[in-house]
Amino acid sequence: MKVGDPAPSFELPATDGAVHSPAGGLVAVVFTCNHCPYALAWHDRVLEAASDYAGRARVLLVNPNDADRYPRDSMQAMRDRVEADGGWPAPYLRDESQQVARAFGAKTTPDVFVLDGEGALRYRGAPDHDYDDPGAGAA
Repeated sequence: MKVGDPAPSFELPATDGAVHSPAGGLVAVVFTCNHCPYALAWHDRVLEAASDYAGRARVLLVNPNDADRYPRDSMQAMRDRVEADGGWPAPYLRDESQQVARAFGAKTTPDVFVLDGEGALRYRGAPDHDYDDPGAGAA
């Protein structure tokens, strides 16, 4: 996907049992997971950004990893992680078939896609400039 392209539509289940889609307003779709060291390094900053933008934009966290290869990325492991953290300010979605990740062209975790209110891609890349700098801020 290139900036300006329309984003693929999707509906995916979240750890709380709800189904979410990117339709309806400004949204960041963040492909992430439970085991990647880069995703883990950026995790808290991504959640902070989700909290900071609450009411103005939504963040959808999408785990597309193969749970057979990476058991830490199963839906149950995802639920356990969210529960252990006392909940997250953004839904954690499971892309079991990896079709959504493929449609977006996601290659890494985390891979951030910011969509405008019309569903067009406005940003694609990392949450911020340095995974190893907690002061960088993912907003």
